[in-house]
Amino acid sequence: MSGLSFVHRFEPGPRPCLLLLLHGTGGNEDDLVPLAQRLAPGVPLLAPRGKVLENGAPRFFRRLAPGVFDEADLRVQAADLAAFVGAAQGHYGLEGLPVYAMGYSNGANMAAALLLLHPSLLEGALLLRPVLPLRPHPLPDLSGKAVYVAAGEKDPWAPRERVEALLESLERAGARVEAAWWPAGHALETPELAAARAWLARRLP
Repeated sequence: MSGLSFVHRFEPGPRPCLLLLLHGTGGNEDDLVPLAQRLAPGVPLLAPRGKVLENGAPRFFRRLAPGVFDEADLRVQAADLAAFVGAAQGHYGLEGLPVYAMGYSNGANMAAALLLLHPSLLEGALLLRPVLPLRPHPLPDLSGKAVYVAAGEKDPWAPRERVEALLESLERAGARVEAAWWPAGHALETPELAAARAWLARRLP
């Protein structure tokens, strides 16, 4: 991995941007690559593996119980991931290109945390089944950032009030937020992936 601080997978592409792929609990650096290649063909992909293990399952930050996040650890892990992304851009010759995140579940929560804690890192994010991971004070300035949130109406892991808290925080920070509620649980359904592809096609250079 050339000295970079996360086990990761990089897939080059000709388009002038970078898509950061953040897997869900128990996933790895390969999980989202095939999906991203379908949703954003030709975009360079950077897919790190979460460093935190929960009963052997990789995650991007600790949780104290289901739905209860370790905010101190989240802040540390978000800073580590942000530094890794910057180093990887230099390593792979992508300095200065806009970075977007695509995250699912725990990875979507980490992508939201990157927006809220390290707003200069990302131009936008596709958040699949996220909740509000933390409440930074003060809120960052996310003017010009584009965020798409795909939520499931029957998702036990991302209840509506926690998703709406995320939407409110992002909008108050100035992000251009699009949210779609799907008649689904935590798993992703085919129609919403088509909508996600359309959003990425409008946003990515």
